[in-house]
Amino acid sequence: MTVRVADPDDHLAVMRLLDAAMLEANAAAVEARIEAGDVLVAVEEGRVLGAAVLEPLDDGVFLRSIAVRRARRGNGIGTALVDRATRRHGRLTAEFDERVRPFYASMDFEMERLSDDRFRGSTGDDL
Repeated sequence: MTVRVADPDDHLAVMRLLDAAMLEANAAAVEARIEAGDVLVAVEEGRVLGAAVLEPLDDGVFLRSIAVRRARRGNGIGTALVDRATRRHGRLTAEFDERVRPFYASMDFEMERLSDDRFRGSTGDDL
């Protein structure tokens, strides 16, 4: 498996992953992020297994969405995407639900509770 910057041909696969993960994503906004080089994809044998949509911030990037094919979850794909984003941009910030908190905790995100079931977390150093 390799993690690379998405190209325009990956748009449909990225949208399908986000939709399957029940994440809200505007197709035009995702397309713009792909054009800006702010979407990473995990690919194996030509098939997109995971995607991370990033949004630049002054002090790193915001992880807008991350999704991995259901059958491939738990195999390090999401971690590889987050690792690549952190190595590329430094500080990575995300907001997420309680149900995925263990995923972010496993990568040593510093977390703060936003509400009963929402968190904000960050990791990485400024480059």
